[in-house]
Amino acid sequence: QVQLVESGGGLVQPGGSLRLSCAASGFAFSRYPMIWLRQAPGKGLEWVSGITLSGTNTVYADSVKGRFTISRDNAKNMLYLQMNSLKPEDTARYYCRRSPSATSTGYPGDTNRSQGTQVTVAS
Repeated sequence: QVQLVESGGGLVQPGGSLRLSCAASGFAFSRYPMIWLRQAPGKGLEWVSGITLSGTNTVYADSVKGRFTISRDNAKNMLYLQMNSLKPEDTARYYCRRSPSATSTGYPGDTNRSQGTQVTVAS
């Protein structure tokens, strides 16, 4: 079955950086666009970034554009999110998902496929 394991989160000061990783298994990783979502305390899921099958095209939410970089390694079934210049408002639990497109929010059946990784930005 589909498995997604996020890692790399932690506590970082404003202006700092983190690199999130997502290990995917149980499906043909290279055949799916992939996305990152996040959920801040008391808020709904927010689409953060998406990447196409080969990684050629990437898209970002306005709130993270210019600070975050999404990438993938199809040979390793891995998805990444490099986060720079972090702000307190980036504090959230981050989730990776396969998706019908780089700009959609994943498949409803995958909603509880992973635990996510917590990112906390605070001084």
